[in-house]
Amino acid sequence: MSAATAATPVNAEQAGRRVEEVLERLTASGDPAAAAAAEELVRSLMDFYGAGLARIFHLLSAAPDGPAARLLGDELVASLLVLHDLHPEDRDARIARALDSVREHALEVVDFDEGSGTLSLRAQESGGCGCGSGADARQAAEAALACFAPEVRAVDVRTAPAGPPLLQIGTAPTGAR
Repeated sequence: MSAATAATPVNAEQAGRRVEEVLERLTASGDPAAAAAAEELVRSLMDFYGAGLARIFHLLSAAPDGPAARLLGDELVASLLVLHDLHPEDRDARIARALDSVREHALEVVDFDEGSGTLSLRAQESGGCGCGSGADARQAAEAALACFAPEVRAVDVRTAPAGPPLLQIGTAPTGAR
């Protein structure tokens, strides 16, 4: 693999959709043998790459300097580990990792509904600082969660009122008298 190929960003969600579209076209073609062979090929490749990823991750996890932590923070690697059920973190830890990658939106987990796959989040009101809207926060969260926690199928962001200002001009801080 060349350095240019390794640096080319790949969107795991789009790649998965393309595979599904090709399989659907083969199924729609009316040739059941070709469709079955294509599905078997995809399953075989998934098994092969999954076993290779498991081996790589096992070897890296055993290393004393801990390069596995960097791999878990990479969206592409994390999505592959999740896809192959190899990611060592549970769902809640992966959600926290995803939200940490969009820290500028100050999102807090309220609830996760396993049945619908809906993650409810709370965002602080921007208070006029130009930090962005709830829609921006939702889109950022959805993008991060697609890689780290694909079991989250919907994101609901509610805005909480901004807290009191840290210091008001002309008043002494509480307890400063």
